[in-house]
Formats: sequence, structure tokens, C-alpha cells
Amino acid sequence: MNHLPEPVRPSVVRLPDGRHVYAENLPATYASPQVVHQHIHQAAPDKTMQRIALGSGVGAGAVAAGVYFGPLLVGALTAIAANIAMLAFLALILGWGVHTVVKSIGSPQGAAAVKNVRKARRRRG
Repeated sequence: MNHLPEPVRPSVVRLPDGRHVYAENLPATYASPQVVHQHIHQAAPDKTMQRIALGSGVGAGAVAAGVYFGPLLVGALTAIAANIAMLAFLALILGWGVHTVVKSIGSPQGAAAVKNVRKARRRRG
């Protein structure tokens, strides 16, 4: 009337040095080199790096560094590129302004404008 399976009786083995050990804890016999198939499927680059790092035994530190510093590096490079673009735009505007002022002063119309300003200052004073 007992429906439970029969309990497993551990087999005790006596080693050549006289110690007794359980047979289930003994290491398996070495038959041939073990082949490990590792499949890395299509995934986001950070996930692929995690899989490679964990598969090679690098550890959680390398995985955390890849996950944290990867996007941080992209963000920093984007900010640097935005700053350089803004400075280039500012240099373009300032260069256009200087060019316009020099062009207007250097022409005959610019010389006439300077004379008119001098005459107007003399009249006031």
C-alpha cells in the first residue's frame, strides 16, 4: 500500500588509502575531451559583450563596466561633438560679421558713411 518510491541507498566504497566515501560523490571517469557548443545569437551589442565576458569567465565586473561605460562613452562623445558644432557655428557667424563690417568700411560707400558720421558729430559739438 506504499506508493512512495524506494529510497536510494547510498553505496559506500572503500578507497585504497583506507577511507570510506559515497560512490555518488566520486568524480566521473574521464572518457574524452568535452566539447562545449556556445551559441551567440543576434542580440544588442551590450548583450553580446555580456555573453562573451561571462562565457570567458571574466566576471560580473567586466559585464557591469561594459553595460555602464558603453552608453556613457557614447553620451560623452555626443556631447563633445555638439560642443564642437556649436563653436564652429559661432565662429562662422563671427567671421561673417567681421567680413561684412570690413567690406562695408573698405568700399567707397563706407568712406562716404564715415564722412557723414564725422560731419554729424561736428554739428552737434
